Amino acid sequence: MEYFKYNDQIEVALVLSNNPDAYVLQRADNFEVPTHIFDKHAFYKTDEVVDVLDRLHIDLVVLAGFLWLIPQNLLRKYPNKIINIHPALLPAYGGKGMYGDRVHQAILDAGDEESGITIHFVNEHFDEGEVIYQARFHIQPDDSLEVIKFKGQQLEHLHYPKIIENLLKKI
Repeated sequence: MEYFKYNDQIEVALVLSNNPDAYVLQRADNFEVPTHIFDKHAFYKTDEVVDVLDRLHIDLVVLAGFLWLIPQNLLRKYPNKIINIHPALLPAYGGKGMYGDRVHQAILDAGDEESGITIHFVNEHFDEGEVIYQARFHIQPDDSLEVIKFKGQQLEHLHYPKIIENLLKKI
């Protein structure tokens, strides 16, 4: 949100969350961005989320830390307009249950010498949408889980806003 605060061509129009205690809701409030909280029933069994997005004329749905599969009604309404960021170089370390520290631990356990982030379109499967962008970093032999996580977060903060901006310019 901070990246787009002074951008007069891009507006963060809404923050959606399935977690009423999510820190992003507080950040949205600080940036005076409207929020909407939904539950699993509303997400999967109704058009509530689609209706909220429609009302605000949302062009791009940007996921971060969202762990549910996206339902067909959203995928149909926003084909190639829902993106996600993953803390590894997909297709490695993707899929159901592969998020956050679980990904970083799997990378450490495998002894990989590099990792990175993947920004991808969302489809009906976890982490299988078309890759938009990947950025890599080297893993030193003594890197801890926290160091790997930090390196990935640095890349996320650097690249995700720019990719969002570039995608919106094409819409």
